[in-house]
Amino acid sequence: MKKIILLLLLASPIMAQDFIPLYSAGIPNDKGIANKQTAVKGADGIERISKVTIPTYRFFPAPNAKEARACVVICPGGGYRILASSHEGYDIAAKFNEIGVSALVLYYRLPADSAQIEKKYAPLQDAQSAIALVRKNAVKWNVDPAKVGIMGFSAGGHLAATASTHFNKDYTGIQAGANLRPDFSILLYPVISVRPFGHGGSSQSLLGKNPTEEELVLFSNEEQVNTQTPKAFIVHASDDNAVPLKNSLLYAERLTANKVPVDLHVYAKGGHGFGLNNKTTSGDLWFDRLITWMKANQLL
Repeated sequence: MKKIILLLLLASPIMAQDFIPLYSAGIPNDKGIANKQTAVKGADGIERISKVTIPTYRFFPAPNAKEARACVVICPGGGYRILASSHEGYDIAAKFNEIGVSALVLYYRLPADSAQIEKKYAPLQDAQSAIALVRKNAVKWNVDPAKVGIMGFSAGGHLAATASTHFNKDYTGIQAGANLRPDFSILLYPVISVRPFGHGGSSQSLLGKNPTEEELVLFSNEEQVNTQTPKAFIVHASDDNAVPLKNSLLYAERLTANKVPVDLHVYAKGGHGFGLNNKTTSGDLWFDRLITWMKANQLL
């Protein structure tokens, strides 16, 4: 624990002050290696966290909430190699707080053979545990347990989609009886599939260089959609050269085929990784569209 605290203190001020371990007891699927988490702020102003082997979180409560509010579990992206913790993490949480929605930013474990027994399950275990944590603390945190959603960017979008399609099984082994199903999902330029049209770097980080067909089926979330998959709000740019638009199109198609409501917003430009600010659409902010969607779905 001393090593964890020291490393957090060496990271960003927000991490040092407010992020706490996700698990109060043992971490499932963990080899027990020393935590070597590091945070670096690039010249572009984006904070990137690497080597996350001990998952942590920060809860951002909706200010001045007099009744239970919706809550969004936020999963930053980074190809399952790093976490873009600022513009796809706590910046997003602050935006939700502005509209009266609580948020939990999750620093999920990055898959590593050296750190986990089966690395492919580690991020999903953490996402499921975060959803369970929010509902467990619903009264304390003033959260409506029927309005707990999950959001992800890029590879974090893959994690959010995985949590949205794999909730019938407790992959943690410690959440027996907990409701692990998100009530809604918000996906920004998400990796949906680990098939070739997905994102090779994310797939390799999660499954290794030679995944089996069983693994490809399990983690290609478009193949896991059914009538119980949560409704979704999706944003993608058609000129995204990192994660092809096909990921979002196919997920939306499968949701529609299963009569699951989906809002899909495709911008002509924007590329990949734009976070809140797609600089090519200054007159049309996707977060404003999200507010409209949340109101229509009684989440605000």
